[in-house]
Amino acid sequence: MSEQGALEGRDYAAALCVVLVWGTNFVAMKLGLREVTPFQLGAGRYLFALLPLLLFVRPPRLAARWVVLYGLFQGVGQFGLLFLALKEGMSASLAPVMLQMQVFFTALFAFVILKEKVGRRLQGAMGIAALGLACLCVDALGRGSQVTLAGFLLSVASAAMWAASNIVVRIAQRSTPRFDVLPFMVWSSMVPILPFVLLSLAFDPPATHWDWRAISPTAWASMAYLGWFATILGYAMWTGLLKRHPANRVAPFSLAVPPVGIAAGMLVLNEVVTPWQWAGIVLVVASLALVILKPRPAAAPL
Repeated sequence: MSEQGALEGRDYAAALCVVLVWGTNFVAMKLGLREVTPFQLGAGRYLFALLPLLLFVRPPRLAARWVVLYGLFQGVGQFGLLFLALKEGMSASLAPVMLQMQVFFTALFAFVILKEKVGRRLQGAMGIAALGLACLCVDALGRGSQVTLAGFLLSVASAAMWAASNIVVRIAQRSTPRFDVLPFMVWSSMVPILPFVLLSLAFDPPATHWDWRAISPTAWASMAYLGWFATILGYAMWTGLLKRHPANRVAPFSLAVPPVGIAAGMLVLNEVVTPWQWAGIVLVVASLALVILKPRPAAAPL
């Protein structure tokens, strides 16, 4: 680790890469969903994420139930609901903002399940975020919006599932003396594949059932981008930053993901952000900043 946790040039480059990949991966989702169903996109995402590393990474040394629970909450729950939300009327511009609500769901679940206290700062941030959600909900209920109420509600549920997976990780870390992130992430990627395949067979129209020959290179590239870049590269680089530096110096970079996502959606997909959405975005990002950008303690007098 650098002296006193100071970030170096390679760290800023890694953070910038993660922000760009995570901010643009919502556009990749939208492009993929033009040709495949949400359940097929979920199966493809995890197949691409799993196959390169499964042969080289040993199983994690912890109880299998944590791997299964994380795979279900994070894979089937978070991304399954997110893909459905994008298919049912959530924009690629707004989706990264909605998913950041996982910060507050995580705090709520940690309070209920782990008995962790919710400080006044976090309470105030949750209140601001609630106002932001109200603005976004008003927009979804209005006429002419590109975002539907179904897409909005599914996105909120996706953020809640992400928070649930965070709680699973915390409990797994507490119960495992030598918790290793990479094996945990790789082997948990096996879990969602079968449920996604079964959900596709059960609910997708028969005409869409796994005719992979009809899928264009664009859709294949979308799944590869989501699996190799957004999952493997993104999480590996982010975890590396957290290992080398304190979390309070790394976490603020996540605030750049929503602006990148908004810009990518507007530029690539010609999405329009309404005034109500801008108000909601500003409030949600402000609430995140209130949580993440904590003031540092004053230096001791010389």
